[in-house]
Amino acid sequence: MSDEKDGGDESEQLTLATEGPGAPAARLLRAREKAKPANILTESHAIWQGDVLEFLKGLPSTPVFDLIVTSPPYNIGKSYETRQGLDEYIAWQETIVDELVPRLKPGGSLCWQVGNFVEDNQIHPLDIEFAPMFRRHKLQMRNRIVWTFGHGLHTQKRFSGRYEVVLWYTKTTGKKDPYTFNLDEVRVPAKYPGKKHFKGPNAGQLSGNPLGKNPEDVWNIPNVKSNHVEKTDHPCQFPVGLVERLVIALSNPDDLVFDPFAGVASAGVAAAIHGRKFWGCELKSNYARTGQARVQAALQGRAVYRPHDKPIYDHTKSPLSRPPWPSASIDGEDGAAR
Repeated sequence: MSDEKDGGDESEQLTLATEGPGAPAARLLRAREKAKPANILTESHAIWQGDVLEFLKGLPSTPVFDLIVTSPPYNIGKSYETRQGLDEYIAWQETIVDELVPRLKPGGSLCWQVGNFVEDNQIHPLDIEFAPMFRRHKLQMRNRIVWTFGHGLHTQKRFSGRYEVVLWYTKTTGKKDPYTFNLDEVRVPAKYPGKKHFKGPNAGQLSGNPLGKNPEDVWNIPNVKSNHVEKTDHPCQFPVGLVERLVIALSNPDDLVFDPFAGVASAGVAAAIHGRKFWGCELKSNYARTGQARVQAALQGRAVYRPHDKPIYDHTKSPLSRPPWPSASIDGEDGAAR
């Protein structure tokens, strides 16, 4: 997650996932306790606490993942990463992608959510850096989704960053190759649901889809800050709502979702809520434990999260939106703030 996501005053209401009794258990497998990566093959929901390359190389080199979705470390010096030069960082990421792609099923999707690498006040958009490595694997890009959020750090020498990118690729080779895309499951309310055809054979009939419109490729979903209902001890947490839309649209019930950089397992929460299986990898033991607890809560119907289709909070309803200083009128005269 980005270094430009801080602050925010959006008040949230929790949403509880629903799941019946007898839910499966979320397992935590630890490399230091002599667990083998292959031990995960019998688990429906599990987190490997250890190195992701070690994990992947310990699995069979056969397609097993239906959806790979992650937000890798951005190489910006956060507490959970070691900062490297940009070329070293890209080379490290490529070694992981090299192991992931053979294990992605034909027709499966890979979603890589990234921001910017910042060096000497210059930004390097990581989606631009990563695109060549995915092309080398002959994956087909379906969307470059812009994730915009309302809060973050205020920079002094450039415009403050308020977006990041999700690169969505499918493991397909031709334009007729099938892949999972459940558009109807993620439609959002249309701007003009009462709009009608004004000419032709359907004149006078409603022109929109009754299920709503395509959510498009710019998504306004709040990032996880201090007062967000999903907030844990992770400093750059993946919001469940962002990955939830990807899980619903790009996988089917009982499919296997994999996050190679699971953090506190927001992808696992989304997968569990919507009846998908989940495996994740996380190096830090405290995040892995938190992730396991969150996935278990989701499996038991106790997940606290902000759904992807919840309307954005209207900040003008807050008294903090009223300026404390006199406002200028249209003709330039000062007037009292209302």
